[in-house]
Amino acid sequence: MPNEVKVKVMKAAAPRERTLREKAYIPEIARGLRITAAHFWGNLFIHIKRLFGIRTKERGSVTYQYPEERRPLSPRVRTLHRLVKREDGSPRCVACMMCETICPAKCIYIIGADHPDPNIEKHPLQFDIDLGVCVFCGLCVEACPEDAIRMDTGILEFSAYSREGMIYHMKDLLR
Repeated sequence: MPNEVKVKVMKAAAPRERTLREKAYIPEIARGLRITAAHFWGNLFIHIKRLFGIRTKERGSVTYQYPEERRPLSPRVRTLHRLVKREDGSPRCVACMMCETICPAKCIYIIGADHPDPNIEKHPLQFDIDLGVCVFCGLCVEACPEDAIRMDTGILEFSAYSREGMIYHMKDLLR
């Protein structure tokens, strides 16, 4: 005798009817304004106290005056890519294609060739990164066995007037 499976069908609960207060949104808007005003006046008094030297240990909210004042970057932040150079100035990349293979956005294009030095197997003839497509996941940095690509330039602001301008070539990445 086959095992019978009993299935219990349950009905989804009907959505709760909103009260007039919830439908009006006015009390919630007033509550939000009260919270915002409390933060504003609280920070204002803290900064006034600090201005006159009273209770200097208490910190209020601080606003960075961008672009004149830059917020400090975390050491783990991923910024614009760069290629690491050898002592002779050539790229450390050996054109193993690991970064190109692992890139989920498929934004790295490498053309490799044999290196003139017999101790080094290959080198990139062309190494391009399309930053208009890149998602800055950092997988290329982690996959590189030669530590040839890094994302530690600290440059967060880069732009171009065309899509072609967002493609960084090897000479741009070696700076």
